[in-house]
Amino acid sequence: MAYGENKIVRVIKGRRPKIVVIGGGTGLPVILNALKEQNAEITAIVTVADDGGSSGAIRNYINVVPPGDIRNVLVSLSDIPQAEKEIFQYRFNSSDNFFAGHAIGNLIIAALNEMRGNIFDAVQALSKMMHVDGRIFPASNEPLTLNAEFVDGTIQAGETEITSKDKRIKRVWVTDSDSDQTPEAVLPVLAAIMQADAVVLGPGSLFTSILPNLMIPNLGQAVRETKAEVIYICNIMTQQGETDHFTAADHVRVINEHLGGHYIDTALVNGAQIDMSKFNPADYDAYLEPVTMDFKGLREQDCRVITSDFIDQHSGLVFHDGKKVADEILNLAFEAYSRRKQES
Repeated sequence: MAYGENKIVRVIKGRRPKIVVIGGGTGLPVILNALKEQNAEITAIVTVADDGGSSGAIRNYINVVPPGDIRNVLVSLSDIPQAEKEIFQYRFNSSDNFFAGHAIGNLIIAALNEMRGNIFDAVQALSKMMHVDGRIFPASNEPLTLNAEFVDGTIQAGETEITSKDKRIKRVWVTDSDSDQTPEAVLPVLAAIMQADAVVLGPGSLFTSILPNLMIPNLGQAVRETKAEVIYICNIMTQQGETDHFTAADHVRVINEHLGGHYIDTALVNGAQIDMSKFNPADYDAYLEPVTMDFKGLREQDCRVITSDFIDQHSGLVFHDGKKVADEILNLAFEAYSRRKQES
């Protein structure tokens, strides 16, 4: 059987809908996998400002763009057998002192980065090896450092250090970890955004997975200039140290403030009831409360709102239902394509 031969085919006048998804974290692969099943033409633009866990340790040792989010996206878009994906995702246990905590895929990405000379070419090579259906682009070819200013005026560098402060963040920006040069996205990243039918932000940590990408100056400018529908997938739950007590409008407002205008066209916001009794109290440090709707606040930002039951709740945690979200994204992509054709 050929890879992907059972996929549903959805086309826009003879071509697949072009969807660019920008972000990082554990929620991103859920959406990508659902869009892949809908046969969208996917470009995933992945954050490179992570400095925690295995990614952070590898980055410190060999000064490579952190590979963790890239690894998860590769697996979500790959058509290789599940057994091979599990090998790529395998993480050594704590008894293996030298490899403790490292995922095999992270080591492979780091090795290819060294062989190819940069992370962009490394990911393209690995995408071919893993039969990836779509394109995966690191947001930058260089490792970036996330910086934050808190509402009390203090400043902190480093994703892990920022979130550990447990203080309200006012703004974030990124710097090149190795030089004083302005961070840049490579041309294929910019071209993908400009040619897309829909540009999707999230789901993911607002300040540490979504905004670091948009703070790369030329990438943020592309999002401001694209004719695509710019969609924000609002997080289902608030996140300690980042979005405590945020409403959906607060999330959109922060993105718009960082972009310098009203650039979010549509927000997808969960409207279903969350059964908080399923939560283990030990998880409350990561998932504090459901994100509440604020229609008035969203309308004030010229943002269309689509609210529905977007959740898949199991195992005491809450996740986005990938298929439901992907259906809405594709509908918006078709609308944007039709609108562009009428205007041209």
